[in-house]
Parts: sequence; structure tokens; C-alpha cells
Amino acid sequence: MAALAPWDLSPHQARALRVVCGRDGVRLSELAEALRIAPRSATEVADGLQERGLVERSPDPADRRAVVLTPTPAGRQVQQEVDAARGADAHELFARLSADDRAELARLLRLLTD
Repeated sequence: MAALAPWDLSPHQARALRVVCGRDGVRLSELAEALRIAPRSATEVADGLQERGLVERSPDPADRRAVVLTPTPAGRQVQQEVDAARGADAHELFARLSADDRAELARLLRLLTD
């Protein structure tokens, strides 16, 4: 959360912005699924991002009942800045480990994900 403070984003908003920026248009139902939250909650998160000018809503050309979220240029900029800040935080965190410890951690994480 500390990494998100400069942009006044909640963790849900940051995750939602990452999903929207990572795809070429996202329906609210897809956003809810990606975030593993209720559709109503996805609507609230999207409302907050739209109010801040980070995403836009537009009718889905394939289904006029659905809405598609797309990032604004400001939303893309914020996403890039958040990614850079998180990367710097991760670098600082892992820099506390020796090279051998980082290699061991990587080995253990590969075991868990394989």
C-alpha cells in the first residue's frame, strides 16, 4: 500500500488498472473475474478509476448491453509509474538477501510453481 500512496490508489484500484492496461478493452464482467471480486465491486472500482480520469467506459461494439473499460493516457502513465515504484520496492527488498540466498529463494519458488 505504501508504494501506491503517491497516486492515492487502493490495492483493488491498482490491480484493476493493471488489468485494464494489460488488455485491449475489458468488460466489467471480465474485470470482476480477473480480480476475483463480485461484479458490483468491479463496478465500484471502475467508477473510482473513471472519476480520476484513469479509465474510460464505452459501449461494447459486440454487445450493446455491455460496457468496455479502456485506459486513458493518464491511466497508462500512472500504471507505468506504479510498476516502476513496485519494481524499486522489490529490488530493495531482495537486495537484503545475499546472492546465494536469492538463488536459493528462486530455486524454492520454482519448486512451488512447477
